[in-house]
Amino acid sequence: MPVARHAPRNDYDRAHFGQRWADVDRNGCDTRNDILRRDLQAPVFKARTRDCVVLEGTLDDPYTGRRIAFEKRRADAVQIDHIVSLSNAWRTGAQALTPEQRTAFANDPDNLLAVDGPTNEDKGDDDAAEWLPPRAAFRCEFVARQITVKARYGLWVKPEERVAMARALEPCAAR
Repeated sequence: MPVARHAPRNDYDRAHFGQRWADVDRNGCDTRNDILRRDLQAPVFKARTRDCVVLEGTLDDPYTGRRIAFEKRRADAVQIDHIVSLSNAWRTGAQALTPEQRTAFANDPDNLLAVDGPTNEDKGDDDAAEWLPPRAAFRCEFVARQITVKARYGLWVKPEERVAMARALEPCAAR
């Protein structure tokens, strides 16, 4: 994976990544609900939405290991995290992607994960040098997914991020 310094964030705008939670797979459901359906146990759907609008379910949070009850009316308790944040992607090469590629990136299921809301807010747009999941057992998968997504879209890592990723992956080979 290429290593370079972050580009400036001064021209980053969420709008560069297209409509929030688009229906890129054209299954009739937005990406947010697709991820909730995938990641929640026993999801309950709003009637007459073709099982598209998730109202409740249970999340075994990969970042903390906690079990969280999801209710749509308290949606901030469970958020959909971009494992490689949009801001980080922008600063590591997404500026050169087409609008269609950026929309695909923002809605890529491999880059999205239902997680504990407050933990996601703590993560913000940090990279692996600045933040790793508090639950150590998930760090291998987290970093592996970051690498997969960054490689898929031709993004780079900063030097400190590469070191942190390598360090996080060391114990993975022993598993």
